[in-house]
Amino acid sequence: MSTAAFIVIAILMLAGALAAATLSKLIHAALCLVIAFIGIAALFFLLGAEFVGLVQIFVYVGAVAVLIVFTILLTRHAEEPTSGFNWSGVLVAVAVFAGLIWVILQTPSLSAPAPVIEALTVKRIGEVLMTDYIWPLQCVGLLLTAALVGGLILVMEEKR
Repeated sequence: MSTAAFIVIAILMLAGALAAATLSKLIHAALCLVIAFIGIAALFFLLGAEFVGLVQIFVYVGAVAVLIVFTILLTRHAEEPTSGFNWSGVLVAVAVFAGLIWVILQTPSLSAPAPVIEALTVKRIGEVLMTDYIWPLQCVGLLLTAALVGGLILVMEEKR
């Protein structure tokens, strides 16, 4: 893994996450969150986990972030006055970062080498999903369909 690429990606990702936590306008914070999601996907690509990186882009950037932006645009009818810099967001971000650093430093390092496993392909993931995990896959599909119908019901306007 290239150290320079990692540092550039990490700086962009942390800047996007910090901006998402501190910006007072929700639409700007959501767009900065997209930058953080893309940075996470770039780290997956850098590690050689292309499938997980693509899932990160499709699910989080393509679905969750777009859903957040549309929700903000559909529910914000009047422009609300902004109060300036959001110091509570900075406090929460620093507390979470400090907690993660503490947990990482308390974790003992692994001295045993990782076992050799076969390469995981998209075909193999599909086979496992359609054989061993068909019941959870169907439950997730049903749950997402119910969430979609519920979201449509909440957004629909009443006819008077």
